[in-house]
Amino acid sequence: MAKQLPLTGLVVGTVPRFALVCGDPQRAQRIAEHLTDTRLLTQQREYHAYWGTYQGIPVAVCSHGIGAPGAAIAFEELIAAGADCIVRVGTCGGLQTSIHKGHLVVATAAVQYTGYGRETMPEGYPAVADLDVTVALRDAARQTDVPTHTGIVISRDNFYAGVQTPHTPHYQTLSGANVLAVEMECAPLFLLGSLRRVRTGAILAVDGNVLDEGENMNTYDPHAQMMHDAVAVGIGVALTAVANLHAQLPVS
Repeated sequence: MAKQLPLTGLVVGTVPRFALVCGDPQRAQRIAEHLTDTRLLTQQREYHAYWGTYQGIPVAVCSHGIGAPGAAIAFEELIAAGADCIVRVGTCGGLQTSIHKGHLVVATAAVQYTGYGRETMPEGYPAVADLDVTVALRDAARQTDVPTHTGIVISRDNFYAGVQTPHTPHYQTLSGANVLAVEMECAPLFLLGSLRRVRTGAILAVDGNVLDEGENMNTYDPHAQMMHDAVAVGIGVALTAVANLHAQLPVS
């Protein structure tokens, strides 16, 4: 009998090599609606996973919740269940004055600013996306009419700010270092990609610019129509990238 993994409920051998991941279970369902022959794989905790096909290519979709530790569990169990190429379809806050709500960011790497990463990898270990996946995402994004930025993001643990401490990332400093955006799950994905020898990448819809004001629950609106539209474009970019990556695979 095939092994069922403990936290996601995924069964080993049921996940295809390509997997799209996102924080929100509702977004996972949105992505799954772009697939054919779709079926639910698991619905356990924040992990809602689907199997389907895109242009005949088997694809899994799985939500991972918010934050590095829980997301890393999803990534680990997806890999254990069969995935070897994971693309995050997420959101982020812009850290450059030229990056606005509704834009897209293709993350090439992440400033590793999470407790999870400090516990998992040696100090200074880089969180870097796979080159082929990144290029496929960039090229697919260029086929859209949405402004797209390619470069480094920062992954952190805190969303709503507490008091300023020596460990609080300084957005103006990061912006000066050409960090494009802030989010919460790319670093663990990229770290695990290197650790487990699987390909990873990320396409992020920008849900506002946080350079001056930071994240604010009074102004943050992830359900705005502009965000809905940007996420839809991001989903299309990810699926196009998967199709292109599949076409590059050697013929067996």
